[in-house]
Amino acid sequence: MKRSPLADAFEHHVWATLRLLDVCLELTPEQLDTTVPGTYGSVLDTMRHLVGADASYLSLISAGRLPEIEEDAMGLTELRAAMDRNGPGWTSVLADDVDPDRVVIRHRDDGSTFRAPLGIRLAQVIHHGTDHRSQICTALTTLGIEPPEIDVWDFGHAQARVAETPPPSA
Repeated sequence: MKRSPLADAFEHHVWATLRLLDVCLELTPEQLDTTVPGTYGSVLDTMRHLVGADASYLSLISAGRLPEIEEDAMGLTELRAAMDRNGPGWTSVLADDVDPDRVVIRHRDDGSTFRAPLGIRLAQVIHHGTDHRSQICTALTTLGIEPPEIDVWDFGHAQARVAETPPPSA
C-alpha cells in the first residue's frame, strides 16, 4: 500500500509528543505547574490541551471511529497512553482516501457548527502540536532542563529515514 504524503508529518507529530511526554514524566509536581508568560499555561495543562485536542481532532476526522478523551483529569501516564493510541489512528485516517477539499463539520455542544476542509484541519493538527510542544520546551528551558531533540530532522535520523554524507577529505 502506498504511504500518504502526510505520513511523515503525522508520525513526527506523535513521536515528538511522546518524547516530550517522556521528559515531563520525570518532572516534579512543582515543575509541572511551571508557567511561562506568553504560553498556554502550566506544563501539565499545556500537555493536557495538546493531547486532548489531538484526540478531538482525530475523533472528528475519523467520524467518531476513535474516541475523544477527558484530558482535564488525566495524568501524564494516561496522556502518554492516549497519544500512543493516536499514532495508529492517524495512520488509519491517512490511509483512507484523503480528499483535502472534503468539508468536515464540527457540531459544538452550544449548537454552533464549524466547517473547514480536511486539508485545513490536518494542517491545524500539525501546527497545534508544534506550537504547544515549543511552549513546553520553553518552560523546560526556564527550569534548566534541556528539552529533547524533537525536530523533524531528529525524527528522520531516529527512524533511519535521512542520512548525511560528510564532505570528501581534502
